[in-house]
Amino acid sequence: MLLHVVNRSPANSRVFEQALTAMGPDDVLLLIEDGVQGALPQLVRYYAQIEGRLFALREDLGARGLLGRCAESVQVVDVDGFVTLTEEAERTVSWY
Repeated sequence: MLLHVVNRSPANSRVFEQALTAMGPDDVLLLIEDGVQGALPQLVRYYAQIEGRLFALREDLGARGLLGRCAESVQVVDVDGFVTLTEEAERTVSWY
């Protein structure tokens, strides 16, 4: 399993498309920084093909006033959860 990390919103960047194309069937994707906007109900459709494997960083959601506004399909993790994902992954790929 690879951990893919995206820091840009799908509303103003297409980097998420590159990440999704590179993902294998067991890989997971973590949204950080402005990328957490992709966890909102109106934008999560961009990640429909990886339902159940999409995570968003709680601290970045909070910094943007988005806590509690994520789509139900998004798993919210804190920094400790981020560390756990990196430990479980064979390697991490960052998409910026």
